[in-house]
Amino acid sequence: MNRTLVALAASLTGVAASPLALPASASAAASAPTVQAPSAPVRGDDAVIRWNSFLLGIQATPGDQPATLQPTYELALSHAAMYDAVVSIDHSAAPYLTDVHGPRSASEVAAVDAAAHDTLTALYPALAPSIDRQYAGELAQISDSRHERQGIEVGQAVARELLAARAGDGSTATPPPFTPGNQPGDYQLTPPSFGAPAFTHWRFVRPFALNDAAQFRPPPPPALTSPKYAAAFNEVKSLGAAQGSTRTPDQTQIGLFWNPPIWAAWNRIAETAALGHAGTLSTDARTFAALNLSFADSVIAFYDAKYTYAFWRPVTAIRAADTDGNPDTVADPNWTPLSPTAPDPSYPGAHGTISAAAARVLASTYGNDFSFTATSSAVPGVERSFQSFTEAADEATVSRIYNGNHTRIDQSAGQNLGDDVAGFVLQNFLAPPRGAQH
Repeated sequence: MNRTLVALAASLTGVAASPLALPASASAAASAPTVQAPSAPVRGDDAVIRWNSFLLGIQATPGDQPATLQPTYELALSHAAMYDAVVSIDHSAAPYLTDVHGPRSASEVAAVDAAAHDTLTALYPALAPSIDRQYAGELAQISDSRHERQGIEVGQAVARELLAARAGDGSTATPPPFTPGNQPGDYQLTPPSFGAPAFTHWRFVRPFALNDAAQFRPPPPPALTSPKYAAAFNEVKSLGAAQGSTRTPDQTQIGLFWNPPIWAAWNRIAETAALGHAGTLSTDARTFAALNLSFADSVIAFYDAKYTYAFWRPVTAIRAADTDGNPDTVADPNWTPLSPTAPDPSYPGAHGTISAAAARVLASTYGNDFSFTATSSAVPGVERSFQSFTEAADEATVSRIYNGNHTRIDQSAGQNLGDDVAGFVLQNFLAPPRGAQH
């Protein structure tokens, strides 16, 4: 991943969309783009992919996801458990965290099922009946035998150890109130709802892999009086406005297309990449664990930076530009972004962070050059095609400029942060095996 945000060329508008895009699943359609490789999958799905899809469905169902628990947390914990369950049996790599030694005769699939079930019922106790049904359906595909029972025991032991290790990690803390500053550049509550900022406690959550939340904290944003700030300000003011913008129709589509939760979109892309390669249960367990551990720590890290710098959003900056001391910025008190502004500080950008982390992890396993087509519930009937993970990541990143939520400064810092976090996870915890599929 480049260290500088790549502006997407107009040639993207000419990329032909594959007619094979799959419809969104009923449970997750509201949240994440669906994706399909332009050729038939090499193999069917496996337990890791099915549990991933099941969890994305939970998180997309209104009322099922706790409002103060970041969705990447549950994805990371469940996939870490599934990964450790597999390697505790096949001994193909060191586990992420646990110290369970299962017999090679144990069923790896049963271990994955048990690890996923036990972590999810702990995270979503009110949804235990539906999780139990999913678990029963998964186990029904395995012959009832000593190997199945051994696998279940391994998965249960792994889940217990991981849940115990995460106890008291700060994820269940009450979010502290946020008091906006009163100086130019300070984050302010944003229209139209002026809601309280989200996840004010998340920068204090203990990371899954990083040494601490500030390990890769980006430098402060540039001074309001700097030419760099003025350039970024004027770009989003021009491109990101709801009315009277300089966006092309394709840029408007991009700005809307990536509005659903970005970690869910990339998990769907990962599902398609896994299905499009001749991998194994072990490979999929490692890939999804690396992906979601990187996401979880990227979110902790970007909230650390967001609330450290508490930098204002474009809608505030543009309406109050007459206070920033920069002669190259002009206020527009009526400026409104294409999409409503997310309720947290601007710097760094979440889409840039998550997308860079995703591209780094997926390219490490599959190689960067993987063609796929995506659809989004935000713009039904629209398909967008990509020739690589980085191409999709760059488009997802720049989408937040086109929709008026972020400046290029935010997104460049996010890309660097996500790439650093994913690189650390891969190097220190879940390095791709030799002979990975790229």
